[in-house]
Amino acid sequence: MVEKSRPVLVLAYPQPADARALVVVVPLTSQIRGLRGEVPLGKLRWLPKPSAVNVQGLASVDPRTLTRRLGVRPSEQYAAVKTALRDLLQL
Repeated sequence: MVEKSRPVLVLAYPQPADARALVVVVPLTSQIRGLRGEVPLGKLRWLPKPSAVNVQGLASVDPRTLTRRLGVRPSEQYAAVKTALRDLLQL
């Protein structure tokens, strides 16, 4: 069975001193519902529809599963993702 490639926002990439060599990611989605945990990104040039980050999909993956870099988001959007994660995890 072939797995479909999905866009993600990389939040943390493993460093030599990390306990595990895993990348922390959150998925991007075009199914925007305006619910808690979604951070709108607008229309990204490499995706066909307006998209959002879904922080409820927080995951750790093997770095070898990442196939290509599509772009970089502005620091304001990363700040909004951090705020959404804090809210979700009650930090």
